[in-house]
Amino acid sequence: MTEPYDHPTLELFQELLEEPSPSGFEDQIAALIMDKLESWGYEPVTDAAGNVFVMFDGQPEAPLVCYAAHMDEIGFMVNRIEADGRLRAIRHGGLMPWKAGEGPVEILTDRGERLMGVLSFGSTHGPSQTPTWESASIMTGLTPEELNEKGVRPGSPGVLARHVCQPVILGSNDDPLVGAWTFDDRLGCATLLRALKRLKDDGNDPLCPTIVAFTTREEVGGYGARYLASLHMPDIFIAVDGAPMTAETDLKLDGRPVAWAKDQLGPYDGQLIVDLIEIGRDLEIGVQTATYGSNASDASMAMTAGGVGRIACFGHPRENSHGFEVTRLSVFDNMLEILLTFMTRWDGRDAD
Repeated sequence: MTEPYDHPTLELFQELLEEPSPSGFEDQIAALIMDKLESWGYEPVTDAAGNVFVMFDGQPEAPLVCYAAHMDEIGFMVNRIEADGRLRAIRHGGLMPWKAGEGPVEILTDRGERLMGVLSFGSTHGPSQTPTWESASIMTGLTPEELNEKGVRPGSPGVLARHVCQPVILGSNDDPLVGAWTFDDRLGCATLLRALKRLKDDGNDPLCPTIVAFTTREEVGGYGARYLASLHMPDIFIAVDGAPMTAETDLKLDGRPVAWAKDQLGPYDGQLIVDLIEIGRDLEIGVQTATYGSNASDASMAMTAGGVGRIACFGHPRENSHGFEVTRLSVFDNMLEILLTFMTRWDGRDAD
């Protein structure tokens, strides 16, 4: 990434991006988040699902609010080792091979190491083919016996190599675009971390009883959020996640964050959306809204499991979802300011 963009959220995002975290294998990024929270004076908790969270008491009789960003990323999983040592894989989460393309990947081994490989689709000097996981292989240069010694087996997860995921800055210096291999959802994690740091630095607490959570396994069914919600039964669950710029939306790639209005699992709470829009208006930022027919979030998945009462999903607009995503740098601070204002001023007046 080029200077002078030493932006605090971007710096946090880059640090989080260095830790591979395919769904169900979030231990390394969870440890990094725990370390940061403890260094700021928090006492974070980890539950049986691997979620990391901090809790605030808030005002008596106010509703319990959970803010959540998921730690996991899309990836692949080894499902077969060929006689020549090539690995065959299936997707793990929403990773499409044509989004990844040929290039370096990392396989997480049972020994706690990262094994470098190259995602391969064969030569173009022959019949053309559509890139699918069935037509893909991963070359590591090792034999099946050597792979076994390294701790690679069917079920070993993998992700794109960390060095090809790093952010790039595009366009005008006034308000550039930022591209990176999926902001989903390390940008949400970075935003919640910055919010917690600001609360601590300013000596503030949320008005409502609050859980700020970093969840697991969102990309494969929202299991971390479902588990968290089943234990704590929050009245309100707000997922902090990106908003894909699909053909069904009218989103603009500008500095305005997005509140989801509907996804494939149902509608989001209308009053929460209005409250977020009003805070955005008061801060002279603005909030966009979007409806989806195929997406889902930690919030909607937790609601369908019966663990929450009202839901929202709030975050940055992103182009090229589940690929090399692009968003606007100014949305980083705008998301943060709206969320902090909601946390410290919203008292649950519209909650049942």
